[in-house]
Amino acid sequence: MKKKSLLSETTFIARYVPLILTVVAFVAFSFLLFLEIRILNRFGKTDILLQIRWADVLVGITIYLKTSVDFAIFIGNLMSSYPGWKNRVAIEIGTAAGNTLGTIVVLAIWSIFREVDWILALMIFIAALVLFQLAEEGLAHTHGKGYRLPRWFYVFSNTLESILGSFNKVTHVFLKYIIPHVSMKAEKKKKNWSGLFLASFTIPFILGLDDFAGYVPVFNIVNVFGFSVGVLMGHMILNLFLFISPEKTISTVKHPVISLIGSIAFIGLALWGLFEIYKIFFGLH
Repeated sequence: MKKKSLLSETTFIARYVPLILTVVAFVAFSFLLFLEIRILNRFGKTDILLQIRWADVLVGITIYLKTSVDFAIFIGNLMSSYPGWKNRVAIEIGTAAGNTLGTIVVLAIWSIFREVDWILALMIFIAALVLFQLAEEGLAHTHGKGYRLPRWFYVFSNTLESILGSFNKVTHVFLKYIIPHVSMKAEKKKKNWSGLFLASFTIPFILGLDDFAGYVPVFNIVNVFGFSVGVLMGHMILNLFLFISPEKTISTVKHPVISLIGSIAFIGLALWGLFEIYKIFFGLH
């Protein structure tokens, strides 16, 4: 009886502790984001509203989930390589901390320098270039095997990918010195708990910098705090699904139709950002 009880306890820990920790991490890091905005409002020139509108949260969740295909693949590979609830705890805390810190860094930069027109314009310009790159990366998933879609779908996606590829090849020459990139492939050498935590932290931190920089154009129409909470909630939702079923989650986010829609949305946001730059320099408000 005692052995059965211990087995049940171990099963409970393995199944539910990582899931519960995912929610706890979301609450804790949302509070940290709240504190950051309080500090920025007190010492900076900005005044970010500390209110949560569910429309802004939904925008944050939607955009985050569409920028997280590579992240989902990376975390799915980590979970497969490092089974066990203790490793999942390391992965959860590391990824949540990395994603939050990346968000906090970009939000602080935007908040401090957004009153300086040329710096704000430069941030939006870099963000637009990042979005064009994200759009091209998303289109790479429209060629997935096992899907039977109309011929025009592939013609359109291939043409769009070719145009973006030519453009991004030019901008990547200098963008690679501004936006860091790391390998998303899991290393063959096994890591200990602290090494796994560091790897889980590093990738989402860099992706957080990349992706959240791409969100800058959206800040003009959404409440930044609500949107940021939505980004963290999107991370929580993605982790929950990855914990429950890594294979099905990765398969869903890589669906060709979802990838194409996401890429078109990124292109629209990038063009919108470039129009915002035009308005900044020509005084159109």
